[in-house]
Amino acid sequence: MKDRWGPAWVLAAALFVVNVIARVVIKLGLDGDDAAADRVSLAMFLVIGAILAVLAFRWGQDRPVARWAGDVAVAVGIAVLLTVLVGPLLVGQNPFGGDVGTLLAQAGLYLLAAAAGVLVGFLTLTALGRDHRSRMLKRYAEIKAAKPHRPVRR
Repeated sequence: MKDRWGPAWVLAAALFVVNVIARVVIKLGLDGDDAAADRVSLAMFLVIGAILAVLAFRWGQDRPVARWAGDVAVAVGIAVLLTVLVGPLLVGQNPFGGDVGTLLAQAGLYLLAAAAGVLVGFLTLTALGRDHRSRMLKRYAEIKAAKPHRPVRR
């Protein structure tokens, strides 16, 4: 079980750490400056998207889409829950202090950045023809081309 879900837990932890670093930078260095806090939040979403793009590119080379997409979905789901519910507590805020719209907007932006990152990574991989399916089809074609043609007897 550890071998199967270990990478998903590590990914969730890494995504959560990126969020915590952004929250600490905003709390300690930019408290009260909304424009700078928005720039740090944007940078956080870009880093999350870049991590997931690289990961989709790497995992997509040697694993079927159904396997790595499930791992990424679980990891992103866990990271979103941690970000929305635990992240504010680490900097002394109440996660339910604002309205529900703020929570949903934060989760929505996080999911949007994650989906964009995965999409960029996978589309790049597919365009280069290095994804798992393309490699399997290429291997199949090579095996079929190597066999001599057998004449049909009637």
